[in-house]
Amino acid sequence: MADLMKFSILWAPECNNQWKSVRAVWRGELFGDTALDFQVSMREKKVGEMVGFLRGKEGEMVNIGDVVFTTVFNTLANHCFSEDMIGLGDEKMVKDWKETIWRFMESGTTPTVADFFPVFSGLGPQGQKNKTLKYLKKLFKKWEVIIRQRKETGSLKHGDFLEFMLANEFSDNQMLHMLLEIFPAASGNLTTTVEWAMAELMKNKYAMNKLIEELQKEIKDSNSIKESQISQLPYLNACIKETLRLHPPIAFVPHLASATCKVMNYTVPEGSLIMMNLWALGHDPNTWKDPFAFKPERFLDSGLDFQGQDFEYLPFGAGRRMCPALHYATKQVHFILASLIHFFDWSLPNYVQLDMNEKYGVPVHKEKPLILVPWKKF
Repeated sequence: MADLMKFSILWAPECNNQWKSVRAVWRGELFGDTALDFQVSMREKKVGEMVGFLRGKEGEMVNIGDVVFTTVFNTLANHCFSEDMIGLGDEKMVKDWKETIWRFMESGTTPTVADFFPVFSGLGPQGQKNKTLKYLKKLFKKWEVIIRQRKETGSLKHGDFLEFMLANEFSDNQMLHMLLEIFPAASGNLTTTVEWAMAELMKNKYAMNKLIEELQKEIKDSNSIKESQISQLPYLNACIKETLRLHPPIAFVPHLASATCKVMNYTVPEGSLIMMNLWALGHDPNTWKDPFAFKPERFLDSGLDFQGQDFEYLPFGAGRRMCPALHYATKQVHFILASLIHFFDWSLPNYVQLDMNEKYGVPVHKEKPLILVPWKKF
């Protein structure tokens, strides 16, 4: 676990030089503008494969979370390893990866007694450390095979993130911890955001119809959507923003007080763990009219965005600790949701009611998976 703190962006308690170096690698090689432009064809290819798979499932029940998870995961896998890691429709493999990643995130982020009473640190209350290590080792075992195989065929050129890490002489330990943050954070958060957006649109037919109208008006070619067209869809953008307000993937963002300070007449001692409640910010009735209702229109004439400048709305955090994959996440979520709505009509299975209950975790996800039936439009 000490190495996790050393090589981490998300888990590191302070923004030291090591943290800055890791963040620079993330932004330069994976999530910066140049890297995102280079990767656009791969993102379009994977979303196209998702659409093709769903066309073959017309009239059948589909687990939306599993399909989106596979699409996002394989997109990341191609950026990192130049290969898919999950077959679309391979329920066993999806379950294995998804459960391992979510269990790791759950055990690694669930508060323990020691978080609130430091005197108990080192005693391992609730066995959380052992649980986290168990799933960490399981993930490492999967990636170690890929790293070893690449080293054995090192003369081949792939142009992916693994090749960059090997060329820059990252140790196996560094590479594994890099991957440990990239895959769970991106695949989990993006999947739950799309799943929640689909659930909210199924529940709110007015919003669904407005989004369908926008897509029909702006997307002239019924056979394909290009990622570059997403910026022409303001109502889609408003739907995503409203989804993130109601269902932030991370409900509580931890911060460490680097020095003793006063906040609203409260003394916060150095080293204190501060939990910022993003869920409460998005549901504050003093800020949001009818805060529990899904109303994308509230964002149409609003200057609120994802950039961390508006403290009533911080789905990606703010400041130096802001999510380094912000632009990647928004491109991917918008593109996947637009494709799901543009190419298909959706219905609930017979005798099934839409369940909107949340289950706490990282990410905060639906208590019951969203099962829908696709019907081809074109």
